[in-house]
Amino acid sequence: MPCKGAAVRFDPCPTAGDDKEILMFTTRPELRGTFGMVASTHWLASATGMAMLERGGNAFDAAVAAGFVLQVVEPHLNGPGGDMPLLAYRADTGDVDVICGQGVSPRAATIAHYRGLGLDLVPGTGLLAACVPGAFDAWMLLLRDYGTMDLAAVLEPAIGYAAGGYPLVPGIVEAIGAVADLFRDEWPSSAAVYLRNGAPPPLSELFGNAALAATYRRLLAESAAAGGSRENRLEAARDAWYGGFVAEAIDRFCRTQAVMDTSGARHTGLLTGDDMAGWRATVEPPLSLDYHGWRVFKPGFWSQGPVLLQQLAMLADMPLAGMDPLGTDFVHTVTEAAKLAFADRDAWYADPLHVDVPADRLLSAGYAAARRALIDPQASSATLRPGDAGGTPFMPSGTAMAAAELRAAGAAGFGEPTVQHTGAMPGDTCHLDVVDRWGNMVSATPSGGWLHSSPVIPELGFCLGTRAQMFWLDERAAAALKPGIRPRTTLSPSLALGPDGGIAFGTPGGDNQDQWSLVLFLRWLHHGLNAQAAIDAPMFDMVHFPSSFYPRATVLNRLKMEGRFAPAVMAALRDRGHQVDVEADWSRGRLSMAGRRGDALFAAANPRFAQGYAVGR
Repeated sequence: MPCKGAAVRFDPCPTAGDDKEILMFTTRPELRGTFGMVASTHWLASATGMAMLERGGNAFDAAVAAGFVLQVVEPHLNGPGGDMPLLAYRADTGDVDVICGQGVSPRAATIAHYRGLGLDLVPGTGLLAACVPGAFDAWMLLLRDYGTMDLAAVLEPAIGYAAGGYPLVPGIVEAIGAVADLFRDEWPSSAAVYLRNGAPPPLSELFGNAALAATYRRLLAESAAAGGSRENRLEAARDAWYGGFVAEAIDRFCRTQAVMDTSGARHTGLLTGDDMAGWRATVEPPLSLDYHGWRVFKPGFWSQGPVLLQQLAMLADMPLAGMDPLGTDFVHTVTEAAKLAFADRDAWYADPLHVDVPADRLLSAGYAAARRALIDPQASSATLRPGDAGGTPFMPSGTAMAAAELRAAGAAGFGEPTVQHTGAMPGDTCHLDVVDRWGNMVSATPSGGWLHSSPVIPELGFCLGTRAQMFWLDERAAAALKPGIRPRTTLSPSLALGPDGGIAFGTPGGDNQDQWSLVLFLRWLHHGLNAQAAIDAPMFDMVHFPSSFYPRATVLNRLKMEGRFAPAVMAALRDRGHQVDVEADWSRGRLSMAGRRGDALFAAANPRFAQGYAVGR
């Protein structure tokens, strides 16, 4: 592993336009220690995870406790009704596992049903977009089979924040403000939780969710009443969620409430208690790829995770280490590889339990070489080019729209834009990474069940997710809607093992996740940046696909770059044909990383939006 610290220093005021100064710039030090590290998108979650390590828990216990706190303190980014994939590395066995917390579509969810309602897209909000909420069972499975602590211990901090309150961040207040009219006019149960005297809560006060605290307390009571071993009590909690009072409340709400959604009409939901009872989180092997001495692991083709592996396969023979990581060649090369990989995502990726995904072909060296040959080193591609991975690819497409038109229309559709007044928003998310003193690692990306997804279920204090909006209502699409299958989610944690250690890393960001994570990994591995410097460095991403989120608009050949890139680099990229959008200086990505090299541990977290933090010792 290359040295990650020698060339990096703390410098809060780098010289503008000086690439070397920018690359040496870190907003904070990379944390280093030997006991444990937790990095996440919220400081309270990171502190909670560290508290579990201090109590003797392992990385898996810490991740569960931090994950439940994220549901409370980032309700605009995830919730108990959401979903989550995670990667778990067990140091004692050397195994990497995927725990799939992506719930499936309801059994009644057919294309014909939605078409019969006059819909050509699954709405971006409301009950019609709800799948089985999978995050809870994924956390329970991790705790039962990998962790050591009781449910009461890992839930205690989340209950404390829900009952006693937590400090608000501006993003929560802004999200509530964007949908306040919707809450007042259409979703009174959400207004009861999130509005104060009809208005968003002030930043100055602590904010809680008493109904959610009561849900978790009841869950603990039913778990304790079951008695027996730790595993038996955890099973009782899972049963209460998917076959008991939680499932009953969800079933009743979906059957009896007609909810306004982004279609402009009110609809009841399709999710039932039987859908809940018939699903559990699963453990499955990851997909992986060898890259410059490292093995990189991702979830399967039901996620967009393989996009990162496809990009690495295309870039493996490129001279990236010799390119300036803030320069024209690096940005161009990485962007063009991303365009090809994302085209394959939309043409081929789907739930492999129900769709014949050409997985071996997509990840083969020969296919990567053929795709690599399409990259013009001097010209940007302006067309969608999915590959022939076993037949003629079908590329679904939403409304063709230029990026400026999309913004002018006020429609959410890419990455992580602000919440719209209708509740439409493409999946802002959370992320957390943990490594403990034994070398265990977790990378998890919880999302969905956002406060603007659908109305709060009063008895539970949370709302359902909207992941079904990622299905296409077109039978020709790989990711077409079918009953009882996983939507092709954008959620995509990452883990990599190398010669003397490993890293867990990731980010929120919808369609951008496997772009930002890739750039972080490449700069860290090839350019000698430590984790914090690699996160802090100016970030970029492209838009060249049908969006995964409602209203599924298609925008091509847009390159979004933080304004800290040198003007000459942006000009050179425009000369190569890229349509460059200059974004705010600190606006792209919410990355974090935790890892081990030898006996030493390290971690770093994103400073953007003044929320993410790493802790450790």
